[in-house]
Amino acid sequence: MSNALADRKPDSKPILKWLRGHRDLAGRYLGLTTIVGALGGLLIVAQAWLIALSINAVLFEDAALADVEAWLWLGLAVLIGRSVLVWLGEVFSFRGAAQVRHALRIALFDHIRALGPVALHQARGPRVARADRPPTDAQAAGALANTLTDGIEGLEGYYARYLPATTLMGMLPLILLLFVYPADWLSGTMMLVTAPLIPLFMILIGKGAESLNQKQWRELARMSAHFLDIIQGLTTLKLFNASKREAAIIGAISERFRISTMRVLRVAFLSSAVLEFFATVSIALVAVFIGFRLLAGEMDFLYGFFVLLIAPEFYLPLRNLGTQYHARMEAVGAAEQMIAVLDQALPPRPNGNEFLDRGRELKIEFDAVELSYEADRKALDSVSFAIPPGETLAVIGASGAGKTSLMNLLLGFVEPDAGALRINGTPLPDLDLAGWRSHIAWLPQNPRLFAGSIADNIRLGAPDADDTAVIAAARAAHADAFIDKLPHGYETAIGEAGAGLSGGQIQRIALARAYLRDAPLLILDEPTASLDAESETLINDALAVLCRGRSVILIAHRLQTLSLADRILVMEDGRIAQIGRAEQLAAEGGAYAGLLAAWEGTK
Repeated sequence: MSNALADRKPDSKPILKWLRGHRDLAGRYLGLTTIVGALGGLLIVAQAWLIALSINAVLFEDAALADVEAWLWLGLAVLIGRSVLVWLGEVFSFRGAAQVRHALRIALFDHIRALGPVALHQARGPRVARADRPPTDAQAAGALANTLTDGIEGLEGYYARYLPATTLMGMLPLILLLFVYPADWLSGTMMLVTAPLIPLFMILIGKGAESLNQKQWRELARMSAHFLDIIQGLTTLKLFNASKREAAIIGAISERFRISTMRVLRVAFLSSAVLEFFATVSIALVAVFIGFRLLAGEMDFLYGFFVLLIAPEFYLPLRNLGTQYHARMEAVGAAEQMIAVLDQALPPRPNGNEFLDRGRELKIEFDAVELSYEADRKALDSVSFAIPPGETLAVIGASGAGKTSLMNLLLGFVEPDAGALRINGTPLPDLDLAGWRSHIAWLPQNPRLFAGSIADNIRLGAPDADDTAVIAAARAAHADAFIDKLPHGYETAIGEAGAGLSGGQIQRIALARAYLRDAPLLILDEPTASLDAESETLINDALAVLCRGRSVILIAHRLQTLSLADRILVMEDGRIAQIGRAEQLAAEGGAYAGLLAAWEGTK
């Protein structure tokens, strides 16, 4: 996403159209809120009439308390009925908003999953780019996390309070006017004339506040992105004694956000104060005109008092809309981030309808494959090779040589610009993508563990696996020894990203996950990097067993890892520089010999 896009002032009209377009996700609940509000309006009229009747009878008709007791009890019942309707309105509006938030969160998750890591890496997240430099991957991830959490929650006020308030603003005053006009046409006309002043000033003040609120949401996304980036790099900051400097930067960023938040709140409070002022003045005008006519004997007390009781309720929906206008502004700022994500076009993906037999061995063929992420640079250039069933192929090369691009193609994250990738003779685009991925187990260099139990993290490889299978997979990955020593064994809870475990333990749990998946194709991305000697030995032993009878693609960055490979593929600038057995390539020299020399530290 470009820096200009990140810094420009967005138009709120399409954002509001997008928000209104999703109100149907609330189902029947917003309609029920409207019905409840209309019934509440009728009860307001009934309550005002009963109170007016009672007071008029006591003051001017010499009625005793017993004479108006029935009206008072009925008024109490109406009051209770209004309270019940208000409670029902809150329940219906909250449930409707919850449905919208749930549906939008699923839509965002599904879109992000459909984008895949390649498209997300290129897009770099929603509106977090700065003029001086693009965001890092961690910052982009932080912006996405903020959109999926605070952004989604920021929509609640719009659907639960602002939309119902908008409907009631247009409906309740009209219902009340139907009863005011027969009682006093002059007061009804005055209400009708003064009522538009409140939403008019709300809009005039709200325009400036809306711009500030959108800016605040972009600042929040940037702040969240920066915080995640700092947390993920905390170890590096400590090693280079830079943590105090970053703490000061975070303090400065937080202070700027506090100031911007207070700026938005000042405008919001100003808006509420202005609306309250005009509502109060309008009610006062109605009361003054009624009072003068009562003194002059031009109006009956019963009808004057009835209209005076109705007047505050007439302006209440208008004042309430002004109060909830801040929820609208907040939703506009939050929705801007979501639209930025959902507007990212999905890359073309292989997704046919053919399925591979789960029991068959896999033969993988790259035939003159070409791939470009940018128009002027090829990531892969005429790449052709084949992996027969049961072979372990190591892919090596310098950074940017094309190793990751090969994996992206195999995992279905991108499609080749030219050439073909075939699995057992079937072009990958003809295969069902989810079905194809079920044939793959992937062990990355830095595997991801999630907050939960160790068993749950292993079971990600096969969600339906029973406890016996989980324990067998852990034993095969040499993870059972340390798991059994934990306080609760396989049910021991770990933190996000494996907090509480060492790097070697995390890697062995991820290896157990791959064992449990029992897939015919195994993709390994330097699984023993950054491990101590003991952990590396245990994982290499487990991998030697796991690789048997499977097609394996091993991205190697270290000399020790090559011992697992049957053949070695050397990539250089997106092309195949060499391919063959280790002893053959060593005899040939060339790119393979250069990489060996670099790894051994002799170059």
